[in-house]
Order: sequence, then structure tokens, then C-alpha cells
Amino acid sequence: MSKPNDKSGGMTKAVLVQGTILAAASIIAKIIGLIYRIPLTNILGDDGNSYYSTANEIYSIILMVSSFSLPLAVSKLMSERLHRGYTRSAYKVFLCAMRIAVMAGVILALITYLFAGIITKNVMNLEYAKYGLRVLAPAILIFAITGTFRGFFQGFSNMVPTAVSQLIEQVVNAAVSLYGAYVMVDYGRQLAKERGDDLLGPSWGAAGATFGTVASVTVAMIVMMIMYTAFFRKFRKQLREDHSGHRESSRTIYRALILTILPIVLSTLVYNISNVLDQGIFNAVLKSQGYTEKQYATIWGIYSGKFRVLMNVPLSLASSLGPAVVPSLTAAIASGDKKGAVRTVHSSTRYTMIITIPCALGMAALGGPIIEMLFHPKNGVPLSAGIMQAGALVIILYSLSTLTTAILQGLGKLREPLIHNVIALVIHTVALYIMLRVQNLNIYAVLYSNVIFALIVCVLNALKIQRFIFYRQEYRKTFIVPAAASIIMAFAAYLAYHLFHILAGNSVSTILAILVGMMVYAIALVAFKGLTKEEILKFPKGQLAVRLFQKLGLMR
Repeated sequence: MSKPNDKSGGMTKAVLVQGTILAAASIIAKIIGLIYRIPLTNILGDDGNSYYSTANEIYSIILMVSSFSLPLAVSKLMSERLHRGYTRSAYKVFLCAMRIAVMAGVILALITYLFAGIITKNVMNLEYAKYGLRVLAPAILIFAITGTFRGFFQGFSNMVPTAVSQLIEQVVNAAVSLYGAYVMVDYGRQLAKERGDDLLGPSWGAAGATFGTVASVTVAMIVMMIMYTAFFRKFRKQLREDHSGHRESSRTIYRALILTILPIVLSTLVYNISNVLDQGIFNAVLKSQGYTEKQYATIWGIYSGKFRVLMNVPLSLASSLGPAVVPSLTAAIASGDKKGAVRTVHSSTRYTMIITIPCALGMAALGGPIIEMLFHPKNGVPLSAGIMQAGALVIILYSLSTLTTAILQGLGKLREPLIHNVIALVIHTVALYIMLRVQNLNIYAVLYSNVIFALIVCVLNALKIQRFIFYRQEYRKTFIVPAAASIIMAFAAYLAYHLFHILAGNSVSTILAILVGMMVYAIALVAFKGLTKEEILKFPKGQLAVRLFQKLGLMR
């Protein structure tokens, strides 16, 4: 019995290592994104942010149709074949996926460019977002190619190329977006003077900012090509050594790809299209209630340009663990290793909650100070702080729903996430409309309806995982202890901020309060037995942390 356990433990450790690499890179990338969004917000303003976010939301939905599922599909199908020793078939999966990526990318890039104005005007009620969407059209093809390369490496459970390319991509995006926004907002203001339309300044500034995405994805593609070329020299030898005799036709591979891609595309599309639906419904209802385009664009700009940007930092953890979990679970199911699958599910879920819950409650406790420190807004601080506080549960539930969806896909359950997301989306949409139209909750209706959506997905996913691998997530260390420690941390950070604010300014007080919160959370987590000595020793500088906790009397 020892061998399976050793294998399972090694697989779980590998998932966490690879997931940590990708999560660390993704969090760093999100922090870079957060940093550059601060001056970008100041350049574009809240209404310009609304145009920028709208163009990016539509672009993201089109990516999901064209290529967003390709990395996951390629890694899953390659992992299955590599696990069985079918190296040539695994490589053929990559080649067939690349052909699909190029074909789909070209078609959807052209459609996006040609119909950008119709989409932004008739669907989103923000016509001037068309300039940014047209700029983004070429990135659809480039991302499809880049994503296929990432899926190739993820099929080998190697997240390093994806992590490196994401970091480089974000740095380039930050630099080019700021420069593009700065140049094009001036151009837009000149047009505004000539045509008497004040919205041209922020809309053209948003278009300039979106060029950063095109430049960054292009650089990421070049980086992935270089890494692939270097890797292929060694991989060629593995291809020659494949004497399994197992060969698959291109038709078989295309069929497997399409059958894998379609459920993932539809599931991901339904899961993420709620953002576009939210904005479309929000704009339409507020327009019918007498709000001007500038007014509802400004409100949405605060939500998307401040809260969602900050929300993406903790969410990146769950998004990063997904690509690491899928090939590992695929291999475990292929070999009949249910214990390994259970360990992977347990560790990834617990790991996500230990980090996501304190981030969410910390942002709620210090919402206003964080907004003031990062964005220096001239107005709208109370609304921004209110959104941060109301959105804490959204962050936690979206992290968990994202991870559990990836777990189901790794377990080979591709249709279930689609069904769960459709059910959640229908209820979410009805709830949003009622809260906007009947209860007049304005932007808070978007937050509360997203809580409903993510909660339904979490519950349905958990029930399906439980039935398939006969597993129920342990609650105390995964949810209760992190939540209790986070509540104590939130109160401590809130009090620390107000004490420090007597002597120092907002930024200094906020940073010190965050540091106090981190220390209190770590101490509370250990005091409540949320982390064991063995688990802490696996962390970087774990021995130092253990000695510190022993001196505090929290650990033997």
C-alpha cells in the first residue's frame, strides 16, 4: 500500500509546485497590472476606464470562443497520451490544435474588426468602445497561437514557459498601454474640440491603451516560439524513441480536440459571459431610468477599473492552479489512482482558500484606504469603498468556483460545468434584473447577483466531485479556520489603520495596517491549527517561521 501513497503524495506535491510557480507568476503579473492601472485610470478617467473595460470584456468573450480553451484541451489530451507512452500521438495533438487555432483566430479577428461598432452600440450601449475593440482584433489570432504553445508545455506538466511568458507579457502590456493611452487621449481631445463630443477623448484614450494588449501578446508569442524551438531539440529524441506502434489519424485527433474543446468553450463562455451580460443589462436599465451614458459609464468604470482590477489579484491564484490541476488529475484518472485524485483536489482547494479568504476580507476592511492610496480619486471614494466591502464574498466564491470547474474538467467531466454554469447564469440574470429594476440597487445589484451565480456553481460542482470520486472536502482547515483567522485579521487591520492614521497619512497607514493584518492572520492561522509544522516547513524559509512560532508558544 505504500507505493500508491507515495505516488499520490508525489503527484500532489508536483501539482502544488507547478501551481505555485504559475500562481506566483500570475500574482506578480496581476500586481504589475494593478500598478499600471493606477496611472492608466488617471489618464483615462472613470468613463475612459468603462470604454477600456468594455472592449476588453468583449475581446475576452471572443477569445473564449476562438482559443481560450485550447491550452486546457491540448494539455489534457497530450497528458493522456504521454502518460501511456504515445509520444507521437501527443505531438500530433499539438499540431492539429495549432491548425484549429490559426483558422479560428483569423475568422474571428476579421468578424471582430468588421462588426465592432454594431456589438458595442447595440449590445453594450457604449458605442465608442468600438475603437478599442477594433484595435484588439489582431490579438485574437496571436493569442490563439500563443495559447496552443502554452498548452503544449502544460501537457508535460511544465508551467514555467507559461509563467515566464505571462510575466513578460504583462510588463510589455503595462509600458505600451500607458504610452498608447497618453498619446491617443490627446488625439481624442483634439477631435472632441473639432466635433463637439467630449466622449471622444476617453474613448480614443481607451483605444490607445488596448494596443498594449496586442503588443504584449505578440511578444509572448515570440517568447513561446523561442522556448518551443529550444525544447524541441530534446523532444525530437523522445519522438524517435516512441516504439509503441500507436498511431492516430488527423481525423481522430481533430474529433478528440473538438469533443474536448466544445464543452470547455461553452462552459467557460457561460461562466464569463455574465460580465458582458451584467454590463449590457446594467447600462440598459440605468439608461431607461434616465441616466446619461457618461453617468452609467462612470459608475461601471469605478466597478471595473478599481474593484475588478483589485479582485483579479487573489483570483489569479485559482486561475493558475487550474492548468496545473488538470493534467495531474487526467493522469490520475487514466491510471485508476483515485487516492491521488482525492489528494490533489483536497490540497488545491485548501491552498486556494487559505490565501483567498484573507485577501477578500482584508480588501473589505481597508477598501476605502486602498482605493485612495492606489488611485487618488477626486470623487467616488464612498462608492468605491462600498463596492470593495460588498464584493468580498464575490472574490471567495469566484475563486472556489473557478478551481472546482477546472477540477471537474481534469476528472474528465466536461459537460457538467457547462450545465452548472447555465443554471447559475439563468438565475443570476433574473436576480440582476429584479435587483436593478425593482429594488434599485444600482451597481450593488451586479455584486449580489454575482454572489448568487458563483455560489450555485460552487455547490453544484462540489456535489458532482463528491459523487465521482466519493470525496467531500474537509471543512475545518479549509474554510472555518481561514475564515475565523481572517475575521480577526480584518478587525486588527481596521483598528491599526485608524490608530496609525492619527500620526501618519493614508498611504503609510494603509501599508502598515496591511502588514499588521498579515502578521495577525499568520499567528491566528497557526494558533487555530490551520497549518501544521510539516506544512510550514515546505514553504520557503519555513524553518525560520517554525522557530518564530515556537518562540511565541504557538507550536511545539
